[in-house]
Amino acid sequence: MNPVNGLLGDTVLQLLLLAVVALPLLGAVAALLPAPPGLRGRDPGQAVLRHGVTVTGAVLAAALLLLLGFDHDRPGTMQATTDVGWIPALDVRLHFGVDGVSLPLVVLTALLSFLCALYSCHRMPAGPRPAAFVALLLVLESGTLATFAALDLMVFFLAFETVLIPMYFLIARWGGGGREAAARKFVLFTLLGSVVMLLGLLLLGLTAPGGPTFDMTVLAANRGRGVSHSVQLLAALAIGIGLAVKTPMWPLHSWLPDAHTAAPTVGSVLLAGVLLKMGTYGLVRIVLPMAPDGIHTLAPYLGAFAVTGIVYGSLACLFLARRGNGGDLKRLIAYSSVGHMGFVLLGIATLTRAGVNGALFANIAHGLITGLLFFLVGGIRERTGTTDLDRLSPDAGGAALYGRAPRLGGLLAFGAVASLGLPGLAGFWGEMLALLGSYHPADGLSRPAYLVFMAVAAFGTLLTAAYLLVVVRRVCMGRPPTSGATLALADVRAHEFAAWLPLVVLTVLAGLWPALLLGLTEPAVQTLLPGVSR
Repeated sequence: MNPVNGLLGDTVLQLLLLAVVALPLLGAVAALLPAPPGLRGRDPGQAVLRHGVTVTGAVLAAALLLLLGFDHDRPGTMQATTDVGWIPALDVRLHFGVDGVSLPLVVLTALLSFLCALYSCHRMPAGPRPAAFVALLLVLESGTLATFAALDLMVFFLAFETVLIPMYFLIARWGGGGREAAARKFVLFTLLGSVVMLLGLLLLGLTAPGGPTFDMTVLAANRGRGVSHSVQLLAALAIGIGLAVKTPMWPLHSWLPDAHTAAPTVGSVLLAGVLLKMGTYGLVRIVLPMAPDGIHTLAPYLGAFAVTGIVYGSLACLFLARRGNGGDLKRLIAYSSVGHMGFVLLGIATLTRAGVNGALFANIAHGLITGLLFFLVGGIRERTGTTDLDRLSPDAGGAALYGRAPRLGGLLAFGAVASLGLPGLAGFWGEMLALLGSYHPADGLSRPAYLVFMAVAAFGTLLTAAYLLVVVRRVCMGRPPTSGATLALADVRAHEFAAWLPLVVLTVLAGLWPALLLGLTEPAVQTLLPGVSR
């Protein structure tokens, strides 16, 4: 047993997890209340931004203590569990806990939320008063953390839906051009998907052997026994569609580029780094163990959509990266997420331990790397006033970051090579394991079909390298402008280093020592996929 776990005790771990989920919500309420006279300071707006840093910092500290106290000898077992009755008539319970699948996502969410609050404290996006901004950021964090910790289907659904409201307002009130249309499109797509998902969740809970239950641990342990194949298929299809919208899976992705392009920097970081993970997490946590026969039937179709998304996202990025096409750097990174999340879906579609572990690893890697890239693009926009690639190119008197802001250019190049899956960085292992799972899919799946999926996905990695190298060449390389007015470009500032450096360090650490993450996920995946040998 982990000695820290013995020191803290089960009760302390329970309280830590409850604090992780509840503190942001309490902090959001406090942000909207008038500050006591002694805490207002000369600038109330800056005071509430510091409040956001304090609350998210406390949540991150609690998440790290939870990680340290977690029994790493039993990552396949739910720990720090709390189970309290909430709605007796429906047997809905406030049931929370973490295992090796959910704990890394909890820590990632706490980390990115803190870094976003820290960044916003020094670079608040233009918009309404800071108190509303901080409150929405904290509600978003609370809903996301509750989604990853929930062990009741209805609580999972409510937490899953909670994040829509703050993200809508973050885009619509603090975003850029076209923000209101992008926010409406985001909510419309995700709400329609959620309605379908709710039907699937109800179907799983109401048809459970032994009577209706929404307890996710009970349903997962049951492994679909006593539930007909047709019911499992309908449930997996309905839940899968709702989760695929949030992932996003091609062709349900069209809300994503608009939302990312219009969102403020921290909105894009949280949308890509955390919210997209809710969809793939739901597939692993709910669909795989609770409707195994249904997902086995749907897996080849999921794999086909996944590799289509990989190639489609890469081709869209290549188009945007070409000179004269008016490509937007923020939009390009949004489309790259469609391709990267395609690898996550492909790993899940293999129904193998290797593939699912790869999907979980790629989830974390994408959150770190794409979060860093959106931070960097926000910094470039702040300095140059644009993210248009044609205007950023040196031949248009644009960025030439290596010559004008070498640290910023170096970080962008680092993010690009990490995103293309360079060995030794975090982006490599998830994609490799997903491809390995495709080489030997689960029993009963067509191996020739999955070999085709593997080949197409591998081709997608070449396309990814192509467009990212084009971006680095166009934005970072070239001769700096000779005019003094256009030559000046601030390099990375202290608060930016503070917000970006942890993502760089974790990207390198996860790439060089993947066992840190796989040691948590592998036993948990064995529990979710019993009887799967590879």
